[in-house]
Amino acid sequence: MARVYSRSIRKRLLQSPLSIMGLVIVFSLIVAGGLAPYISPYDPNDMHFSAVYQSPSKEFPLGTDCFGRDLLSRIIWGARTSLLVGSGATAVGLLIGVLAGGIAGYYGGWISQAFMRLADIQIAVPNLILLIVIASVVGHRSLLIIILIIGIGMWPRIGRVTRSKVMSLRSRDFVQAAKAGGAGDLRIIMRHILPNSVGPIVVLATLDLGGAIIAETSLSFLGLGDPRAISWGNILSTGLNDMIYAPWITVFPGLAIFFTVWGFNTFGDGLRDALDVEA
Repeated sequence: MARVYSRSIRKRLLQSPLSIMGLVIVFSLIVAGGLAPYISPYDPNDMHFSAVYQSPSKEFPLGTDCFGRDLLSRIIWGARTSLLVGSGATAVGLLIGVLAGGIAGYYGGWISQAFMRLADIQIAVPNLILLIVIASVVGHRSLLIIILIIGIGMWPRIGRVTRSKVMSLRSRDFVQAAKAGGAGDLRIIMRHILPNSVGPIVVLATLDLGGAIIAETSLSFLGLGDPRAISWGNILSTGLNDMIYAPWITVFPGLAIFFTVWGFNTFGDGLRDALDVEA
């Protein structure tokens, strides 16, 4: 039965050309990030002083920046950073949101109300402002810290969806049967409720992953990211003052950000339709 259901989901997903395009973009990002040391033409930090502000050419397909660094290599390594931060932050948001939302939805009462008020407070603050404030307060900004900062900003939406789904499942017959059989609350939540809530949670996580990449890019652009990491945001920041004389420095990383986020959102929309859930 599970195999038939899985085949049905795959068939519906592959019926949408846009979903396939999104999947191709996501897969390409994963390949580029994973194989960055092997497929980038140059070391991303190598400076070619004889080719400063070199426009796209056979030697440098996407041109160079003000230090003569190959832009193609830096964009490929930036994909690695975006993938790492995006997936890591989404994992943190999932961990906090599913845990908090699952407990709030299952027990209800004052626990649920406290959860909702906490989520409402955080949602009321624009996410980018919250990220900037937290990043400014934290002195040491490694990639791990950036992942935690962005992940903390992501949990309310995931938590609210989880809470809503758990509340709709906790009165179902299979949950009542598990209670009658002597199963504890933790076992019921982990074995019976959360597995049946995975559809909308996975869809939302896929959509939020693109948002996490934008958040990391924004922080790096503003100088609040990891200064040692190669990010699409700091590539854009480097070329900001040279847009008239060397537009390729901002155009190509901007296109990389656009197509990556569009790919995740399109794939997430297709996944939502294939799973037939609301996210």
